[in-house]
Amino acid sequence: MHMPQNQFKLALRGGKPQIGLWVGTADANVAELLAGIGFDWLCLDAEHSPNDVRSILAQLQAIAAYPVHAVVRPVHASQELIKQYLDIGVQTILAPMIETPEQAAHVVAATRYPTRGTRGVASATTRASRWGRIDRYFEKSDAEMCVVVQVESVKGLENLAAIAAVEGVDGVFFGPADLAASMGLLGKAADSRVGTAIVEGIKTVTKAGKAAGTLTGDRALAHEYLALGARFVAVGIDMALLSKAAFELAAEFKKRRGA
Repeated sequence: MHMPQNQFKLALRGGKPQIGLWVGTADANVAELLAGIGFDWLCLDAEHSPNDVRSILAQLQAIAAYPVHAVVRPVHASQELIKQYLDIGVQTILAPMIETPEQAAHVVAATRYPTRGTRGVASATTRASRWGRIDRYFEKSDAEMCVVVQVESVKGLENLAAIAAVEGVDGVFFGPADLAASMGLLGKAADSRVGTAIVEGIKTVTKAGKAAGTLTGDRALAHEYLALGARFVAVGIDMALLSKAAFELAAEFKKRRGA
C-alpha cells in the first residue's frame, strides 16, 4: 500500500493558493457534505469546537473519499496530543498559540520520528500506517507531514521572522480574533490595525519563503490577502454560514406574516 501524498503541502510549496473553510460543527455528516463543495481544505477545529480525537477520526473517515485536505487544529500544541492526531491519519497540523521559534521547533519535532524528532512509534495500531500495511511508513511519513503554526499575539508577531525561519515549519497562520485581543482590541478582529498587522505578517512570512494564511469571512479582504501572497485562506466558518442563512430565511417569512 502506498503512502498518501500531502497535496496541501505540495500546493503550498508550489505557490498555488488554497481556499478553505473552517469546520466546527463536530459532525461527520456535515464534514462530508462540505467535503464535496469544492474547497481545497477544511480546518477541523478542536480548539474552539467540541471535538476530540474520536470525533476528528469520524470526520477524517467521512471526507476521505473527497478531493479535499483535512487541516486539524488541536486544543494545544502538546507532543502527546499531536501524536494522537498523527496516528489517526492527520498529515497537517495547525498548532495554536505559537509565540517563539522554540515552540515552533517543538511542534515540528512532534511530527517527526526519532532521531529526526520525538514522535512516538507505533504501526500496527494506527490508521496513519493503515495498520502496518503502508510500505516503509516510518521512512516516508516525515516528508508528508505539514506543520502550520498559528501566530495570534503581539509576542508572536515580534518573533515572527524567527518563527518562520524554523526548519520544518511549512506555514504561518494568523488568528485574527486572538491577535486583536492581544493588541487590546478584544472583539474587534475587523479593526484596521489588526488587518495591517496581518498584511505585514504575510509579507514577513512570504519573504522567509514560507506560506502565509489566515481566516476571514470578509470576501473582499480574503481577495486582498491572496493578492498580497497569502497561500491558504479560510473564507468562512460552517456555523456562521448556517446561522446567517437560517436567520435570513426565518426573518423573510416572519416579515411577510407581520410577526
